[in-house]
Amino acid sequence: MAIDDLLDEHEQSRRVQEWLRANGGGLLGGVLLGLAAIGGWKWWQQQQVNHSMQVAEKYQAAVDGVDARGVQAAAGVQALPPGIYRSLATFSLARAQVDAGQRDAAISALKAALPSEPSLRTVAERRIARLQIDAGKASDALKTLRSSDAANEEVRGDAYFALGQRDQAREAYRRALAATEVGAPQ
Repeated sequence: MAIDDLLDEHEQSRRVQEWLRANGGGLLGGVLLGLAAIGGWKWWQQQQVNHSMQVAEKYQAAVDGVDARGVQAAAGVQALPPGIYRSLATFSLARAQVDAGQRDAAISALKAALPSEPSLRTVAERRIARLQIDAGKASDALKTLRSSDAANEEVRGDAYFALGQRDQAREAYRRALAATEVGAPQ
């Protein structure tokens, strides 16, 4: 037989009240601490979302500036914080610089904003190499290309061709074709 069976309702309620008096502060404190932790987490998440939105808006303003004013919008691109948005905006700025005949400025801008993300870094290196080939610096373009994916092999072939090394260009083109899928538009 349990002890609760021996106690009447009045004694049971008195014991519950005593337990609540003894442990109520800790219980209430734990609930309040849990609610504060949840509230703090939600606040931090909202701050992160707000920051991301602000950076995205700055990026969009910079790209719109490049589309509207061309190379005169370079300051807006440089004002972006380092990261993926700055890299993407620099791609637009480099395109505008090339369109304005400022190939060397485009190369410098792309080199200055090389992204840390591997896939974007490869795209930036490929664009730098193409501009270097166009500038007559094909040997620099070969140094710029680090990875050996199919697209880089094609650019590497262009660089070898510009240097007059037809056999190496043919081999690079062959590797690019071998790595390209059958239905690819390239």
